[in-house]
Amino acid sequence: MSGSAIGIGDHNTVTNTNTNTNTGTGATGQVSDPAQAELLAAVRALREDLGRFVATDGTAVLDAELVAAEEEITTAGAAGPGRLAGLRDALALTGGVVGTLASGVAVGEAVGALLGG
Repeated sequence: MSGSAIGIGDHNTVTNTNTNTNTGTGATGQVSDPAQAELLAAVRALREDLGRFVATDGTAVLDAELVAAEEEITTAGAAGPGRLAGLRDALALTGGVVGTLASGVAVGEAVGALLGG
């Protein structure tokens, strides 16, 4: 067992010396930055919504960017500027489809807010 603390029996003391310094996400994968958490929720909703559409080259590019953004947010705690720019570009590529989805608009707004405009 690694990174855990266990106590068995009466009158025991348990000390966890785990020095994990990842402050981006907790053990449950929750993101500490509210703006990034909002983006993560919107990314997940858009991926679900895209599954209802016939796949195109544009939606495949967008889905790949959404997968990468979700992974970056859940592992690092935030999507970096390069990832956000990639999302913005992929959203623009599929604007007609994504613009009709509330989840697409939410991703666009979250990305815009994080990029500063």
